Amino acid sequence: MTSQLTSHTAATPRRRTVVKAAAATAALTPFAAAALGTSTASAADNGPAFLHGVASGDPLPDGILLWTRITPTPEAVPGSAAGPDVRVGWEVAEDKGFSRIVASGTVTASASADHTVKADVRGLKPQTPYFYRFTADRTVSPVGRTLTAPGHDATTPGVRFGVVSCANWESGYFSPYRHLAARSDLHAVLHLGDYIYEYQSGGYPEAKYVVRPHEPKHEITTLADYRTRHGKYKTDGDLQALHAAHPIVAIWDDHEFANDAWSGGAENHTPGTEGDWAVRAAAAKQAYFEWMPVRPSTAGTVYRRLRFGTLADLHLLDLRSFRSQQVKIGSGGVDDPERTITGRAQLDWLKAGLASSNATWKLVGTSVMISPVAFGSLPAHLLAPLAKLLGLPEGGIAISTDQWDGYTDDRKELLGHLKDRNIKNTVFLTGDIHMAWANEVPVNMATYPGSGTAATEFVVTSVTSDNIDDLLHVPAHTLSLAAEAAIRSANWHAKWLDMDSHGYGVLDVTAERSQMDYYVVSDKRKQDATSSWARSYRTLTGTQKVERSWDPVH
Repeated sequence: MTSQLTSHTAATPRRRTVVKAAAATAALTPFAAAALGTSTASAADNGPAFLHGVASGDPLPDGILLWTRITPTPEAVPGSAAGPDVRVGWEVAEDKGFSRIVASGTVTASASADHTVKADVRGLKPQTPYFYRFTADRTVSPVGRTLTAPGHDATTPGVRFGVVSCANWESGYFSPYRHLAARSDLHAVLHLGDYIYEYQSGGYPEAKYVVRPHEPKHEITTLADYRTRHGKYKTDGDLQALHAAHPIVAIWDDHEFANDAWSGGAENHTPGTEGDWAVRAAAAKQAYFEWMPVRPSTAGTVYRRLRFGTLADLHLLDLRSFRSQQVKIGSGGVDDPERTITGRAQLDWLKAGLASSNATWKLVGTSVMISPVAFGSLPAHLLAPLAKLLGLPEGGIAISTDQWDGYTDDRKELLGHLKDRNIKNTVFLTGDIHMAWANEVPVNMATYPGSGTAATEFVVTSVTSDNIDDLLHVPAHTLSLAAEAAIRSANWHAKWLDMDSHGYGVLDVTAERSQMDYYVVSDKRKQDATSSWARSYRTLTGTQKVERSWDPVH
C-alpha cells in the first residue's frame, strides 16, 4: 500500500458502475440504495464494480482501517480465484463531498486476497468524523463515514457502542444492523462473533424454516467456501449500511470456523471426510482477515486492545484458537487446571492489561458467557430445545461446557486477579447464546452474594439466530417464561434474562456508569422489521453491581 497525507483537493472521479452495488443490494432490502447513497443510473459497461460495500474498523486516535472488495470482471466472484490485479485508490475527507481530502493512497487488489483491499490510514485527528471512498479505473465506491477514537489521555464525557452477535443468514433478515446504521450517536459497533455461519443450507434452521438460502449451499470447509460465504453476507443491504455508517470492532466465535470450535477441532468437523482441522481453520482465518475490517494482533489472531481516552479500555478476546477441547457433562474435567479457554499467553496478556489500565472502565469483549449458570429444574418440554440451543445432552443439563463454565480454572484465576488487585469497573460484553442477560459475576457462586462480585456482564441476544421460541415454533414470551423463571431462581446473580427476542444492544459509558440498552426487532423474518426498546441495566462506577435503569440513553 502507498499512501500520502494531502492538503489539496483531488479531482472527483466520475461515477459509473457504482450502481452495480445498488443492484446487488436493492433486491435484498428497499433501504439499501438510500442507506449507501448509491446512484440509480444504469451501469455503463462490465468494468470494475464495488458490489460488497465499504467498511471501516478498529478506530485509533490517529487512524482507521478501511476495507472494500472490488469485482474487476464479472467472473471474479468471491472465492473464484479469478480476475486480474487492479489498482484501487482510496480517499479520506472531512466532508461527504470530498472537497477537503486529508489522506489518499493506492493499494493493489488481487485474486490472492480475493480482491479485498485494506488501507490502514494514519495521521488523522482524534475523535473526528471522516468520510472515505475507493476508486478503480473510473468507478467510485459508495461513501462510508467513520470516526476516530479519542486521544489516549483525553478526557471524554462518554462513549457509545452498538453491540451485536450471531447473525445467521438463513434464519432471517439483518434489520438490527439497519437500525444501528440509522443512529448517529455511536462511536463504533462491537460485533462479538458469529458474523457468518458455516452450516449447509437447511442445516440450521431446518430447510422448511429457511428464510433465504446460503451460498455455497454446502457446509463451508475450504478457503474458496469461506470466501464465498463472506461475500454473500456482504451483499446484504442492511449489513452494508451498518459498515458504511460506523466503524466496526469485531472478534470471532465458533461459527466463523465450525460449531464449538477449539484449538484442535470442532463439533461440526469430521476429519475423515472434511480433511485436516488445521487446514480448515487456517482457511477460515485467512478469509476472515480478508473480508473483515479487523487488524490481526501480533499473534495473528483477534485478541487485541483498543482505548477510548481515559474513559474506557476495550480488551478483545479470542476464545477459539487456543482453548482445550470441551469436556462431556459430568466428566469432572471442567475444573482441570491443565485445560484452558484462553491459552496461557492470552490470559497473562489480559491480566496485565486489566492491572495496568488507568481507564475508568475496563470493557472485555468475550464471545461466550463468563458468568456461571446452573440451569435449575426445567420442564420437560423445554429441556430438549434448550439443550439443542446450547449444544448440551438432551438427557439433562448441568452447565454449558462451551462457555467459561467448562474452564473454571481460567475463570477462577481471572476473577481472583480482579479481586486481589482491587480492579474495579470491569464489564464483560458477550454474545453467543441467542439470549439477553444482565449479570453480576460472582467471585464464588456457591456463596454469592456474600462472597461479592468481581465484575458485571451484559449479554446481547442474536441478530437472527434461533432461540427458544424459534426452536419450539411458538410465540415469543409464552412457553419460555417457565424456563426463564427456573434459571433465574437457580442463579441469583442473573438480574434479567430474555430467551426469545432478537435485536441488539447499545452500551453507553460515562464516568458515572456503564448502561446497556436492549432493543428488540418485531420479526426477524421481515425485511422491514421495526425496532423497540425493551429494557436497560447499568453498573454504577465502583459497585460491580447490576441495577435496572428505567429509561434508555438519549
